Amino acid sequence: MANDPAADVPETQQPHAGDDGRKSDNPAHRHSARHWGVFILLVVVAAVLVVLLGWLPRHKREEIIDRQAKERTEALPRVEVVRIERAPSTDQLMIPGTSQAYTEAYIYARASGYLSKRLVDIGDRVHAGQLLATVDAPDLDKQVAQARSTLRQSESSLVQMQAQLYLAKVTWDRYKVLVAKGVFSRQDGDTQEANFRVGEANVRATENTVQANKDNLDRLLVLQQYERVTAPFSGIITARNVDMGSLITAAGGGLGTSSEAVSGTTQAAAQGNNSGAQGLSANVTPSTGGAQGGQLFSIASIDPLRVLVSIPEAYTNAVQVGQRAELLFEGSSNQKFDGRVTRTSSSIDQNTRTLLVEIQVPNHNGRLLPGMYVIANLVQAKATPPLLVPGESIVVRNARNVVALVDENCAVHFQPIVIGRDYGNETEVISGLKPGDIVARSVSDEVQDGVRIQPQFVHTPPPGSPAGSVKR
Repeated sequence: MANDPAADVPETQQPHAGDDGRKSDNPAHRHSARHWGVFILLVVVAAVLVVLLGWLPRHKREEIIDRQAKERTEALPRVEVVRIERAPSTDQLMIPGTSQAYTEAYIYARASGYLSKRLVDIGDRVHAGQLLATVDAPDLDKQVAQARSTLRQSESSLVQMQAQLYLAKVTWDRYKVLVAKGVFSRQDGDTQEANFRVGEANVRATENTVQANKDNLDRLLVLQQYERVTAPFSGIITARNVDMGSLITAAGGGLGTSSEAVSGTTQAAAQGNNSGAQGLSANVTPSTGGAQGGQLFSIASIDPLRVLVSIPEAYTNAVQVGQRAELLFEGSSNQKFDGRVTRTSSSIDQNTRTLLVEIQVPNHNGRLLPGMYVIANLVQAKATPPLLVPGESIVVRNARNVVALVDENCAVHFQPIVIGRDYGNETEVISGLKPGDIVARSVSDEVQDGVRIQPQFVHTPPPGSPAGSVKR
């Protein structure tokens, strides 16, 4: 049996009896099979992960991109649109301005002398006719006394001339009778008549002298009254340029406001409600020695107060006398004051192209001061307010103003319009549109005549109102 093949097979590889040719349950065989199963499972799991984490997300992104590209290609362009509405029933125009005193006067001396009394100071409230100061004018007093003496002397001369005239008249009357009877010659009668006529002339001349002396005395008496400096109207003392002992001359004129008056006007008026000039800052120092011939006082009436504004030429039609105005003063803590347009210059300034308008505002408590910065809001009621469109929605086509009007089918049509006032963010439309129309907020390359769009309604905010701007 040396050539038996079974003899060369190891014992461990030979099938056991009773297995009917089936593989043996050797543990080595089972371990090898398990390794192959784990390897195959790992390969499958790795393939699934590659598909889930790599190819599948990329495939989904490509599908989304393709779908979005198709939607953009086939979808209508989205355009922001607004619905046309009417403007508010009141029209407002905001213009900056400056407040001024209703009446302001500079008080000068008419009598030369020295200031003997000063009864008021900067910031004091005075009434019409109140005594402000007195001037000691001895030269003027002597002139008045001399004028009285001259008048009395001329009156005495008049009495003497009248007596001489009476004597000349009596003498001539007698001579007329005697000349007629031939007692005296005609020459003697003519001489007495001439004496009578001379007497009449002397009386008339003396009467004129008396009247001239009387007029001169009246003039000096009037000037003497100017030794008492009084207030011409009720108001506030805004400047005081003299003090006791100052030399006053009557050579001054209405030359305007001095530097002391300018520096003290606003601060003095601010103190008028309290205690006159008490508490004024140190830079308000009136001149006391250099006001010879200059103004003594400055007085201003601030109730009511004037507000002067310059209206641009394009908006002059919106301003009328009697129109209501809301005024906002810089130092009034955002409180609004009601005023009225009282007058206009009725002429456009060629340099600034503006119309000067005066607004008056009551100022009973004196809170509002001259020189304050003011924002005037002119309010005008309109029976039929105009339509408003965004300013950026108006374009020019063929030299005409048009807007992109959107119809019921979301189709765009360029509609010609006639525009009115321009408020910046919004513009009035006089004709071409009606309330409720829909227009494109802005005209881009996608907005063409006849193109259908996908409207996106937006709300347009009201126009802003910065200081110094024109606002509806």
